[in-house]
Amino acid sequence: MAAAQVAARELFEALGLNPGGESLANTPARFASGLAELLTPREFDATTFPNETGYRQLVIECNIPFRSLCEHHMFPFSGTAHVGYLPGPRILGLSKLARLVEHFAARPQVQERLTDQVADWLQTHLAPEGTGVIMRAEHTCMTLRGARAQGTRTVTSAFTGSLQASADARREFTTMIGMS
Repeated sequence: MAAAQVAARELFEALGLNPGGESLANTPARFASGLAELLTPREFDATTFPNETGYRQLVIECNIPFRSLCEHHMFPFSGTAHVGYLPGPRILGLSKLARLVEHFAARPQVQERLTDQVADWLQTHLAPEGTGVIMRAEHTCMTLRGARAQGTRTVTSAFTGSLQASADARREFTTMIGMS
């Protein structure tokens, strides 16, 4: 952390800011600490349970908030994820869907990869009949700079298994999350 604080101080100086001034005196430390917090996921332990009742309908967690850093600009992007699956032999503790999104978002990312990582992890670790992930986010690298396209949102999706193979299953997913 000490090296990050020194680097932050040098970055501010290179940008013509005075980190020695009273208002910026502790800003390099806060900046480095804030970035470390954004880039450090909490411990994640996937609690799964046997699907004893043989439940075979969609399980979806809607509006999971997430934030990440654009790996191309290191500007934040944030939004909501809708994550679901058609259970196979195991089901996942519901809070783990949100923790899964947080786990993959806590690193420099692109939204497309983040969406795929969540869907692929579910497919690999649960062996469900299919998974669906839709993410909607505002990218400040586009809204605060560059195009400055205020109010825009990027939407990405990833489907596996029967949700990928069936237009009806995808339609059911999007209807359930309110996107139809």
